[in-house]
Amino acid sequence: MKEIKLGDRMIGPNHPPFIIAEMSGNHNQSLEQALKIVEAAAKSGAHALKIQTYTPDTMTLNLENNEFKIDDKDSLWNGKNLYHLYQQAYTPWEWHKPIFERARELGLIPFSTPFDETAVDFLEELDVPMYKIASFENNHIPLIKKAAATGKPLIISTGMATIQELNETVRAARDAGCNDLVLLKCTSTYPATPKNTNITTIPHMSELFKCQVGLSDHTMGIGVSVASIALGATVIEKHFTLSRADGGVDAAFSMEPAEMNALVLETQRAWEALGKVTYGPTEKELKSMKFRRSLYIIKDLKNGDVLTKENLKVIRPGYGLPPKYYEQLLGKKVQKDVSAGTPVDWSILKE
Repeated sequence: MKEIKLGDRMIGPNHPPFIIAEMSGNHNQSLEQALKIVEAAAKSGAHALKIQTYTPDTMTLNLENNEFKIDDKDSLWNGKNLYHLYQQAYTPWEWHKPIFERARELGLIPFSTPFDETAVDFLEELDVPMYKIASFENNHIPLIKKAAATGKPLIISTGMATIQELNETVRAARDAGCNDLVLLKCTSTYPATPKNTNITTIPHMSELFKCQVGLSDHTMGIGVSVASIALGATVIEKHFTLSRADGGVDAAFSMEPAEMNALVLETQRAWEALGKVTYGPTEKELKSMKFRRSLYIIKDLKNGDVLTKENLKVIRPGYGLPPKYYEQLLGKKVQKDVSAGTPVDWSILKE
């Protein structure tokens, strides 16, 4: 699996999971709040800070008819007009530079999701190191070609796309110049439920498209993300806010700083635990070998005494012969005096 280099950080199966904090619209139209989110993301241990680059006019039309309204009683945004929702959620383009500068100062890798070709042109001026394609945009082939043509890594959320649609997306990206690709398994409901996440798709997708695969996780908590690491996920993206009580447009399914810190720690632990296929004691376990059971003399014996169930026992520690010899030794004679508490070895037995 090809590794991806971003600054001094590597992304790939042989490296700790790459954790992305997604600000989205949780800044509530306050640059001060946005910069606080950047600082909290860095403090929590996230590796990257992602925003979104669009305006209401690059997303939709300012119309009030029903086609331009969200009509889904289960949606957080039910009844919202699309144009007005994007007015509430978008990150002003003049904020991008100060957000990115603050992120870099704090050791974060800043980048964005462009939603149209003009956004790519704008982000190129800011020298972003990579691009993210949102799940609802993965059929936007012109946008994908534009981002891929920069030669920078692409992260693409899969969302509702079929295998055929993903094949078209991946081929378009690679044909346009993308050499570093990560697909993110994604369920495009907000929030998503674990039962509807199907992370078993991760290794299948990696094998199918010969690329790294991660998870764009809209579930609550960190369990799904941690589990995905065991299935080979190399990148985890989670929406992030200072507090869900702040009520940002994505706040209801966003992580708070303490949760993000737990995500960073637990996904790294999950990755470390994968290790490699191994049997027998590890180097760290060698010292514990003495606490296994073995054969011991439990009563004082004289030269010529016979080993019986009354004087031979399987106990801890493990300095004697292995327990598998217990029945074989019963009835054998000792060739010297032996004290209780002596580990059994072949030297105390008569031929």
